[in-house]
Amino acid sequence: MKNLRKLILVAPLLLSGLATIACPVCEKQQPKLLQGITHGTGPESKWDYVIVLVMTAIVLLTLFYTIKWLVYPGEKSDNHIKMFILNND
Repeated sequence: MKNLRKLILVAPLLLSGLATIACPVCEKQQPKLLQGITHGTGPESKWDYVIVLVMTAIVLLTLFYTIKWLVYPGEKSDNHIKMFILNND
């Protein structure tokens, strides 16, 4: 029974990995940087790379600050709303 549960949990991950490998026809249509990674025709201009890089930077910056402020919130004031809630007797 435990093996079946493991298989059910791992199977989608393995199958999703296989879906990302490009077929030979799509591999020929991709630029050298993306060959073997994705399906389809690939980027149509250099601006596509710029757009993806800017979006990636925004996502990574957002992720960094989200984790930072969750771990170290920085509210140290005695009259902050969290102190009212924590000290409410």
